Amino acid sequence: MSTAVAAPSRLWQGLTGWWSGLRRSSSEGLPVSGANWSTANSVRVFDQALVWVTVALLAWGLVMVYSASIAMPDNPKFARYAHTHFLTRHLFSLVVAVVAALIAFQIPITTWEKMAPWLFVISLVLLMAVLIPFIGKGVNGARRWISLGVMNFQPSELAKFAMLLYAADYMVRKMDVKEKFFKAVVPMGVAVAVVGLLLLAEPDMGAFMVIAVIAMGILFLGGVNARMFFVIAAILVVAFGLMIALSEWRRERIFAYLNPWDEKHALGKGYQLSHSLIAIGRGEIFGVGLGGSVEKLHWLPEAHTDFLLAVIGEEFGLIGVLSVIGLFLWMTRRIMHIGRQAIALDRVFAGLVAQGVGIWMGFQAFINMGVNLGALPTKGLTLPLMSYGGSAILINLVALAVVLRIDFESRQLMHGGRL
Repeated sequence: MSTAVAAPSRLWQGLTGWWSGLRRSSSEGLPVSGANWSTANSVRVFDQALVWVTVALLAWGLVMVYSASIAMPDNPKFARYAHTHFLTRHLFSLVVAVVAALIAFQIPITTWEKMAPWLFVISLVLLMAVLIPFIGKGVNGARRWISLGVMNFQPSELAKFAMLLYAADYMVRKMDVKEKFFKAVVPMGVAVAVVGLLLLAEPDMGAFMVIAVIAMGILFLGGVNARMFFVIAAILVVAFGLMIALSEWRRERIFAYLNPWDEKHALGKGYQLSHSLIAIGRGEIFGVGLGGSVEKLHWLPEAHTDFLLAVIGEEFGLIGVLSVIGLFLWMTRRIMHIGRQAIALDRVFAGLVAQGVGIWMGFQAFINMGVNLGALPTKGLTLPLMSYGGSAILINLVALAVVLRIDFESRQLMHGGRL
């Protein structure tokens, strides 16, 4: 009888001891040599909170893509599609992206640094290839995709990631001449200009804006002289201003943004913006409920891509919009912190890459939200991690996997390990 009582007692003591060890190891960081199997495998070796915020955005995006696209087959243009067509494709893209992210996490940052120039060259080749007839795929007058059969790949998304890595690698190599304008800045400016010309040929001004901001941000964080930075900023502002002034349809888009309710613009360039504002207005504080959006019923074009936030605003109201903004703010802040931590450990390339990803995610989310809320002119940029789009989801998750790898390696160094 005593043996029967003692056995459960010993089991309970073992379980409580194991739980105490698990909690202790989680708070301490990386495992030390000689740690037992359960302790070693329960340690947080990367930022788990960042992972869960990413998962939350992906899951919410999956639900909203389904909600925003479920009625599209009722439109004759999409009559051959099933109601789950976009959901299925988006889910497939998520699976591919997660696998790619897991692979990317295994690659050391030193390897990414060596690959940076080659990835940049590959991205340039693909940006050229997309302009070639029978290779590039055109949609609504823009030639931005290459068909891979199971999905369409958008080279401009790879170009964002490649430019980020290249700019970080460039700044590390040019640290000794960063105070000299022509030696430090002009070569990088030429690289951005080449990418910009290829993107404007598609045309894809939105991607060019994001790439220019990523490059500028990394130059600034890399220690380029402030006067040089403001000269570059002024040049870019003038360049984008000229692009708008010299393009009739871009000018019309600006005028439509200034007064989308005007009869001239309401059924033209201001149509998407006006219906986006109607959707957000209908949502009020708490929204009309998941699936209850009216604007997605063929009134709001591209509701599952560029204007997904408008559907969120209609179905979840102000609370939903503020929640999305809060999640992106937290994510951007956390990524920037990981970058600062890497730089503090004298890992300049890794730190600049992480901060570049933070600038990328934060700026693109800001532009998309501003467009949906009527604060910025309409621009064809998706909401990172949430909008429908296989290429964007794939590259976004790979970029975040690289950030998690940077955090992982920083934790190794802080706990006495070696890379």
